[in-house]
Amino acid sequence: MLKIKFKLSKDMVKDNALKFIVLLGFVSLLGDMTYEGARSITGPYLSLLGASAAAVGFVSGFGELVGYSLRFASGYLADKSRQYWALTIIGYAVNLLAVPLLALAGNWPMAALLLIAERMGKAIRTPPRDVMLSHATSQVGRGWGFGLHEAMDQIGAILGPLIVAIILYVYGNYQTGFAFLLLPAILALAVLVTSKFLYPHPHHLEVQVPKLKTKGLMRVYWIYIVAVVFIALGFADFPLVAYHFQKVQLVAPVMIPIFYSVAMGVDALAALLFGRLFDKMGMWALIMAVTCSAFFAPMVFWGDFNLALLGMALWGVGMGAQESIMRAAVAEMSPVRVRGSAYGVFSIIYGFSWFAGSFILGLLYDFSFTAMVMFSLGAQLLSVMPLFVIRNYRP
Repeated sequence: MLKIKFKLSKDMVKDNALKFIVLLGFVSLLGDMTYEGARSITGPYLSLLGASAAAVGFVSGFGELVGYSLRFASGYLADKSRQYWALTIIGYAVNLLAVPLLALAGNWPMAALLLIAERMGKAIRTPPRDVMLSHATSQVGRGWGFGLHEAMDQIGAILGPLIVAIILYVYGNYQTGFAFLLLPAILALAVLVTSKFLYPHPHHLEVQVPKLKTKGLMRVYWIYIVAVVFIALGFADFPLVAYHFQKVQLVAPVMIPIFYSVAMGVDALAALLFGRLFDKMGMWALIMAVTCSAFFAPMVFWGDFNLALLGMALWGVGMGAQESIMRAAVAEMSPVRVRGSAYGVFSIIYGFSWFAGSFILGLLYDFSFTAMVMFSLGAQLLSVMPLFVIRNYRP
């Protein structure tokens, strides 16, 4: 009788964990409709406002730098205060409401400030949200749980750019597209607040806390961070890719958001596939994903229309792996009591590397396509070496 009750209890916890993941998945879906819809046109929009390729690369990279740097503080604050919901809600509000304000930007520095504010909001809410998700994913599998969340996230990332593309086709201006994105932003905040009332204590979902012998972050975590640095250095941000498409007139302006939607669709599928593989194979799944996605750069920047489209699909594979497996791995390698800090450290190092890589790629773009492509490809492939060292790690 006790065994039956225990099984029912475990089943109920697992069911609640899955519901919690799906609910936050809807928040991310609506959130991505907002800021990924905007992201699909920020490169051309900044160019229209007078920004150079180096400026686009700098703005994209600096926004990520500021955002990822703040994640360290946010993660540490979340661990100390345990106010995971408060930080998540504040972060989402800043993150999402900065987007429709882009419609009012009259010059590229003002647009850049709003883009940086959007990244700051994302920085505030990401570590506490991921800690809450990590509790739930412990019940369904880390890779699968984060992969499911990322897949729902990317449904929004598909819909947002498609909606923006339709608005561009009908109205012909970027400002109307940004203004429309206020609607999913408001809906996302409404679902988020509802989630808080339904699941006020997500840590109750992680019934069995992993027994780790270390008091802090393990050696395997730091080796993993080395791999993260190389991946971030070589992975071109989409605004630079979009800038390239417009400058060389490889695709029509209205097609750029559609290319981005294709990448986001692949991202969603890759998150589910590689998330499941991570639960079965560990780091081998990330090695496979990185090796595959590294070749997006020569296809996107050297190829014709068809090769560029294929390159965007590989770019989507990389994004799917980064947003699912990378987050799952951090949860696997960190004790619960310092998990917010673990996500924060991961984020600040990733952000500095992303900033450096984005700025370097932007400078190399103006100097030499060949040098830029080789830098991107080489940095990503170098990440395989530290991943291979920890290939057999399992908690």
